[in-house]
Amino acid sequence: MDAYDEGSDARHRPDVPSRPAPPGERGAPAESAGPVEPSGPAGTHPLGEPRTGVAALSLRYRITVALALAVVAVGVCVHLGMTFLHVAPANTVTKAHGEAVDDWIYPEFEQNWKLFAPNPLQQNISIQVRAGVRGPEGMTSTTGWYDLSAEDGRAIDGNLLPSHTQQNELRRAWDFYVATHDSENRPVGLRGSLSESYLRRIMVLRLDRDHAVRAATGGAGVIERVQVRSRTSNVPPPRWSREKVSTTPSYRELPWWKVPQDEAAGGVR
Repeated sequence: MDAYDEGSDARHRPDVPSRPAPPGERGAPAESAGPVEPSGPAGTHPLGEPRTGVAALSLRYRITVALALAVVAVGVCVHLGMTFLHVAPANTVTKAHGEAVDDWIYPEFEQNWKLFAPNPLQQNISIQVRAGVRGPEGMTSTTGWYDLSAEDGRAIDGNLLPSHTQQNELRRAWDFYVATHDSENRPVGLRGSLSESYLRRIMVLRLDRDHAVRAATGGAGVIERVQVRSRTSNVPPPRWSREKVSTTPSYRELPWWKVPQDEAAGGVR
């Protein structure tokens, strides 16, 4: 009789399989067991695979994240739309809602496209100032002209990380003044007085830091008034160009401005 006979007369221990299973079949489930169903409810992650990212949050926090992302997306779309309307040519929308667009853009998001304009700026503009200073004996003297733009230029040359003040303070203040005044230096609109006080304060602060002014007044004078002027000269054309331009500078002098006492206190002493 075959020792591995599975008949009723076969002799083997009931706890030991009658025949060793092949290596490939060891540990395999019985065919009659059928497919193994996940132990958890439908749609859940299998055991041993924890949730990550937003899926790991509770429903309440997932809703909060979705709302936050929606708000950010709406804000980005509004900002891009406002920026587009600001730089786009005049149209029906900007004519009807131009004030709202300007309120959104100015002053933090102002766009300046002069670099890409058909006729980029081809002039050098320098801002200069002089002051009327009252000495300790009550005598008033007038200083010479100080080229503040040239001072900023020297501070920027060779500086890998020049400050925003050195690069843009004077230029933006002068552009602000020119945009709010006519050719006769008369204010146009409601921001004219604001641009004057802004430019005047910058002049007083810069003169206060200027060692030449301190030396001229003995370090004991007080600024009573200031006068600002711009020096504009055309950039010479390249040698290969046949264009002829005048390089003679032109000046625009502003009237004398009286310095209020609270501002003069921060000026030259």
